Amino acid sequence: MSKLFKIITLGCKVNQYESAFVEESLIDMGCQNANQGRKADLAVINTCIVTARASYQSRQAIRRAIRENPGAIIAAIGCYGQVFPGELSKISGVDLIAGNKGKSSLPGLLVQARHHNPPLIVREDFGASTPFEEIPLKGFSDRTRAFLKIQDGCESFCSYCIVPASRGPLRSLEPDKIIRILKGLEGKGYKEVVLTGIHLGKYGSDLMNGIDLTRLLIEIGRSGFQPRIRLSSLEPTEIERDLIELVVSHDWLCRHFHISLQSGDDAVLKRMNRHYSARMFTRVINDINRLVPEASVGVDVLVGFPGESDRAFNNTFDLLRDLPVSYLHVFPYSRRDGTVAARSSDHLDHKRIKERAFLLRCLDRKKRETFWGSLMGETFPILTEGWVPGGRNLIRGLSDNYVRFVFPSNSLIRNEIVEVRAGGITEKGIAGEQLLG
Repeated sequence: MSKLFKIITLGCKVNQYESAFVEESLIDMGCQNANQGRKADLAVINTCIVTARASYQSRQAIRRAIRENPGAIIAAIGCYGQVFPGELSKISGVDLIAGNKGKSSLPGLLVQARHHNPPLIVREDFGASTPFEEIPLKGFSDRTRAFLKIQDGCESFCSYCIVPASRGPLRSLEPDKIIRILKGLEGKGYKEVVLTGIHLGKYGSDLMNGIDLTRLLIEIGRSGFQPRIRLSSLEPTEIERDLIELVVSHDWLCRHFHISLQSGDDAVLKRMNRHYSARMFTRVINDINRLVPEASVGVDVLVGFPGESDRAFNNTFDLLRDLPVSYLHVFPYSRRDGTVAARSSDHLDHKRIKERAFLLRCLDRKKRETFWGSLMGETFPILTEGWVPGGRNLIRGLSDNYVRFVFPSNSLIRNEIVEVRAGGITEKGIAGEQLLG
């Protein structure tokens, strides 16, 4: 009988990519994905520790997997095991802890895993010359969009962030390998690929051949690759005029920028060790809005950083209120042991952080509705994802500028790009009408 497995993934798109690799590899080795409600023989939790809250959620997921899969092998993999394996080893029932180095050998390790008490810990420190580890995927189960990890590692050392310790130095996948993998995904019928990385905007900085993210995109365009490309998160310093103009001139590049701001107050940015100013961020947003007016611009903002005064918070709120951004991802600050910020003496109380996060989330809702409203009557290419859950008369999909669309249809449409005219605002996006012929 083949081994039944479950994979629980927390955190970023890179984690999602790596979990998809593990899933595909386990299936290739003869294992089966346990259906909803079935107990697994192997439960894999791909952890996240980007905040103290994420660490707590990772521990919760591990304990839930132990309860729901009695007798199963329990494997905690990823960032938590790379940085704090000792913490995980205290959870009774964990059998295997694996870090972030050597992901290509992880599926074989999981298949051979046995019960261990204390757990078996498999991790290595990153070295300065650690190469990019290619873990290619043939496909993504139940997804119309493919993800491709082209970069790993971070050397920014933001004062609140543990990621450099969990992911190691900057490293990139060579352009020819990227194009080869993209062509393979195109051949399998994918209509959109999301390029992702731990610090995507630093792509190529380790390759010593003059390549960077913009030049990579130019090479992808020259290769004749047909599906559309979407970029994951970038920093303000990494969105230069030539990148914006590339989006303007190529319809295979999605009109979507997700930007990591964190704070709109210069003093807070300096204490965060973020190397830009609110004025620079304003210039980037205005450049995007002027050159690509229908682009979706999402912003990550970290609220409640130690020492964030009322004035500093108001500077952030006012900046985001006044700029043409489309949506916000709001992250309440939580202390992460091992970071510079954790040693600060001026942490804010939880109640104040929660209040400020609430205000920004209210602003997020207004920003989304304002952006959606500005699109009414316009037509967009929608990558269809099939029926709206629970229905048989509405199709859902995603526009190139990252808006959720629904539109009526008498037949199933999935993994096709269709033209849809925006007609009204819904709770989660836009209702439209498919243009036929």
